[in-house]
Amino acid sequence: MKKIAPIVCVALALLSCERSTNPSEAADHYETRGVVRGFSPDRSTIEIQHENIPSFMPSMTMPFVARDPKEIASLKTGDAISFRMTVTQKDFWIDNVKKVRREDVDVSEPKPTTSSESTERSKEGDAMPPFSLTNQNGQHISLDTFRGHPFVLTFVFTRCPLPNFCPLMSNNFEGLQTAFKIGSGALAETRLFSITLDPEFDTPQVLKEYGTFHHADPRMWTFATGDEKQIERLTRAFSVYRQTEGGTISHGLATALIDKDGKIVKLWRGNAWKPDEVIAEIEKHGR
Repeated sequence: MKKIAPIVCVALALLSCERSTNPSEAADHYETRGVVRGFSPDRSTIEIQHENIPSFMPSMTMPFVARDPKEIASLKTGDAISFRMTVTQKDFWIDNVKKVRREDVDVSEPKPTTSSESTERSKEGDAMPPFSLTNQNGQHISLDTFRGHPFVLTFVFTRCPLPNFCPLMSNNFEGLQTAFKIGSGALAETRLFSITLDPEFDTPQVLKEYGTFHHADPRMWTFATGDEKQIERLTRAFSVYRQTEGGTISHGLATALIDKDGKIVKLWRGNAWKPDEVIAEIEKHGR
């Protein structure tokens, strides 16, 4: 399959969708369908496995916020739905949620996870799981590559267009990179490490172009891809991803601070963390 640079993918997405006429909140709208896979405990978010959205986003299982919570109040896990996804520069949500026939939704049922596939979820104080991956320059990297340097780890993929998911993580990393460059002590020694969730698409060349788009300094910020089993092992350990039957990406977010000896000293779940929080933790543990 021919690889398309992520900037081109985003440009195609912006050209292919309906534009909001509200100048105060320019938005793109996508009509799609999916299957409900779960809810947060307070039902503030709904997890949906949605269909492939041409020229915008591959099929994924991920949490959504309903603009009107009443629209999802009567739904249950396994329901097939149609809905509209609205994406602005800083946020996204769903509305116009309606039940539909399951046979009208083009997603595969998730492959059951067997006990042999399970991986213990990493927690603060654990050792960083070992890995063998390939960086954006096509070079082999492992945990030893970072030995002696603290590093901040996150998971992204270049085709993710939702502003407060992968793009937010990479924008936050840009901010951290700036702080590391002007900092001293532990800050100056810390590195950044972004691992793809989409190894089939995100080749070293695609990751290199993505890094250039985010002004990544290769001396400080490493992007990695690799064998799907290696990626899956790491993402299972951090509970952000699984590859289900049919190629759907189940996508959450996790960011971790690893100390110079390879120990996980801080974990941030989701997308609410700020660069200042990470900087404070680096300085705290670097004393």
